Amino acid sequence: MSPSQELAYRQRTFRIDEVDAMAEAIHEDGFALIPNVMTVDEVEAARRKIDELKPFGFDSEGKTDHYKCVFNRDPYWLQYLDKPGVIDLAEATMGSECHIIGETAWRSHPGHNGWQPHTDRTFIELPEEVAPKVRLPIYLCTAHFYLSDISEDLCPTYVIPGSHKSGRALDWGKDPDPKWEGRGLEPVICKAGDVLFFRSEIWHTGSLNATADQTRYLLQVHYSHRWVAQQFSPYITWQFNPDVLAAANPRQLRLLGNHRQGAYD
Repeated sequence: MSPSQELAYRQRTFRIDEVDAMAEAIHEDGFALIPNVMTVDEVEAARRKIDELKPFGFDSEGKTDHYKCVFNRDPYWLQYLDKPGVIDLAEATMGSECHIIGETAWRSHPGHNGWQPHTDRTFIELPEEVAPKVRLPIYLCTAHFYLSDISEDLCPTYVIPGSHKSGRALDWGKDPDPKWEGRGLEPVICKAGDVLFFRSEIWHTGSLNATADQTRYLLQVHYSHRWVAQQFSPYITWQFNPDVLAAANPRQLRLLGNHRQGAYD
């Protein structure tokens, strides 16, 4: 599918400027799907830059290539920390002092199988009869920048809308077919250049690359409330790249952790 073709999205979508509506969707559905965040040229450039990455620290390669903290390797990646619309949604849901806790790049080759239904992080657990009635703060979200056209065969992300209201964590892979209020996992079929923005408590999973010759490219940016610790690996030897810091704008520097002094600093 070319980026110019129409796609019958299965989940509701939002224009990049519908920040208030997207923020409400994060509370109600647990995610927001935003088409056309990136141009065709940006997608192609990002794929080339991922192809240039070399493993370092906690990175891994194989059927799944996973590169952590790519923002610190090349100033090129800074632009995806504060992409218009996406950063506005992050700030609308997690505050004007939110920051990133990571930025990771992926290549999922034929045979990759990411099927492990889970929650990324559940900060507050509640009794099942109480949880749906409580609107919890949003502490941590992930933006998936899709760099491939995602079909059912090319390892889509699966989500259960509203499952963040369950009030409980879903252990990695323990339940291969979870249900919440009668709903199961549904694939997010989308185009290269689209972004799925979701909160950490939603039940979701990666899936199988069942194609014979296609690789799924993906960039993740993990945003959190200012008081959630940044998680930059390798931790003990972590150092910021001076070239990246020199190239970063003030907003990007704040997202990297250059906050105003607070009560506990």
